[in-house]
Amino acid sequence: MAEHRSRWISEQVRNVVTRVRGQGSLPFQDVLSSEMVADAIHRSGTGWRHCSWTPQVTLWTFLAQVLSSDHSCRDAVVKLRTHQVSDGQNPVAPETGPYCKARQRLPEVLPFELARRVGAELDRCVPRPAGFLEGRPIRLVDGTTFSMPDTAANQQAYPQPSTQCPGVGFPLARLVALMSWHSGAVREIAIAPYAGKETGETALFRQIFDCLSAGEIVVGDTYFGNWWTIAMLQARGVDSIFPLHQLRTCDFRRGVRLGFEDHIVVWVKPQRPQWMDLETYESLPDELMVRELRVHSDDPTTRVDDITLVTTLLDPEIAPKHQISQTYHWRWDAEPDLRSIKCSLQMDVLRCKTPEMVRKEIGMHLLAYNLIRTVIAESAAAHDVQPRSLSFKGALQAINAFRSTAVLTPSADLPRLYNDLLGMIAAYPVRNRPGRVEPRAVKRRSKRLKLLTVPRSVARRRCPETG
Repeated sequence: MAEHRSRWISEQVRNVVTRVRGQGSLPFQDVLSSEMVADAIHRSGTGWRHCSWTPQVTLWTFLAQVLSSDHSCRDAVVKLRTHQVSDGQNPVAPETGPYCKARQRLPEVLPFELARRVGAELDRCVPRPAGFLEGRPIRLVDGTTFSMPDTAANQQAYPQPSTQCPGVGFPLARLVALMSWHSGAVREIAIAPYAGKETGETALFRQIFDCLSAGEIVVGDTYFGNWWTIAMLQARGVDSIFPLHQLRTCDFRRGVRLGFEDHIVVWVKPQRPQWMDLETYESLPDELMVRELRVHSDDPTTRVDDITLVTTLLDPEIAPKHQISQTYHWRWDAEPDLRSIKCSLQMDVLRCKTPEMVRKEIGMHLLAYNLIRTVIAESAAAHDVQPRSLSFKGALQAINAFRSTAVLTPSADLPRLYNDLLGMIAAYPVRNRPGRVEPRAVKRRSKRLKLLTVPRSVARRRCPETG
């Protein structure tokens, strides 16, 4: 019975995807295949109803909504109706209510599962630099925050900062992402409230340890360079490169000298922290052998000239000092990656009014990001360039232009149009601007409006009545 249902869902998805081709989503058809969508829906246990808003139509419309510059539900429904009419289909109702209810029925795990699969497939296809740290996968870890509408449900799940007055601030959540440096794909994320126990970046990073595989190398900032993170990663066969934690001192006169300002030292296990159970504590070694090295930066845009790194890559023959320094320099790619998700895809301020829908919205943004990264990688392969050298914002603009044009393009001309899309993406590289320094300030002034310092309901009562 389950096998029959799975085959039936797969066939229904194929039919929906065929109709979606007319909606301008062609760049993602080979990546987000009908079989992948059908399998993810089947695993999520989603019920199936004979209606216009099937899980597949809802998923593709939600994805188009995230890709659009106008994130409103009305814009998504209008565009879907336009595509359906142009394709000779029966259009959905113009009201946004059925679409919003369909999004609520969509399983919360579905967009995250699809984003993980797309990211894993992309990471598998993008080649890694040969001869660099034995070609091992490099993972970047970093954190960020985002806000959402000020509703009671969102405030309960993701409270606003305690420094803000009630009714004035916005719910705030923290996100830690694990990304692949080679492909730029997001492999896994963890979400938590902005403040509270076990909501820091290191605590969230521990929640996604299971997605790491032996042989990978994790690169992050100073927050992650502590004994517990390094030891728990090493226990999984994962090496790491972090800046030395600010509470530790480095003395290159001690330990086993490997070169100038490069040595191996032993860190003794600290006392058990409150968040760690006794079994995990006893499973970790009493001593941790790490390598400390100091690297110099000639980039005038960096905040420091010299930085001390700590790593578990102990062999200087396999991991020379200059390669470790270069790998840590790539760690800064995580920040523009998160900026692309927050600014280019407009995830910095979410729109949904319940925590469950907020998480679905995040999952759809990650899925859209990984899909765009996949098209970028295909463009890079076709034009013999590195995926990291191409602009994400340029790719997003080109894909949105393609989606609107593909609707009116005959099927026979779509391959030519798609090749032109890949060429257009390759024409927008990320420019190398050495020594560029810009002030963190804006020139254009915003509207001179007073700041809302009391709840809106209170401010509304204070407004003078108008006839």
